[in-house]
Amino acid sequence: MEYFYLKALHIIFVVTWFAGLFYIVRLFIYFVEASEEDETAKVILQRQYKIMTKRLWYGITWPSAIITAVFASWLFYNNFSFYIAQPWMHIKLVFVVTLYIYHFLCHRMVRQLLTNQLTISSFKLRIWNEVATVLLFAIVFLVVLQSAITWIWGVAGILLFSVLLLLAIRTYKKIREKKSNQL
Repeated sequence: MEYFYLKALHIIFVVTWFAGLFYIVRLFIYFVEASEEDETAKVILQRQYKIMTKRLWYGITWPSAIITAVFASWLFYNNFSFYIAQPWMHIKLVFVVTLYIYHFLCHRMVRQLLTNQLTISSFKLRIWNEVATVLLFAIVFLVVLQSAITWIWGVAGILLFSVLLLLAIRTYKKIREKKSNQL
């Protein structure tokens, strides 16, 4: 019974962690785009985005990342002989380590935003925002399908999904540029 409680708590904190990761990059985009506003609006908006960023990052995202790791470690420890023998788990752990690297890179961007040093374009941030989406898809499919997924189909699927996301971002950018030119 303990296993199911741990698993449920792990999943809940994974969800809140990803919610934070998805929204934090949106705040980066809004912050960067606020610099295009007139000075009064820029100051007001960027001040508000800093408050929102700080609360989201330190109040939700970081605690969720830590608690996710605690419950994952607990689950892994309690079922070590099972999980260590599963090839899909090794692949999942690579994606999870990549996700934590993504988290730390976002942390660096949070610090840059809070000191007005975030200089990445909103277009690049939109692409950056999709990295978490690709990692989420990879991890969930590995966990659900486990040994049913083959490397070839898994990698092909993730690459295809990534290409589709990039095309969607570029299309969105063109639509926004067209609309702003019409105004």
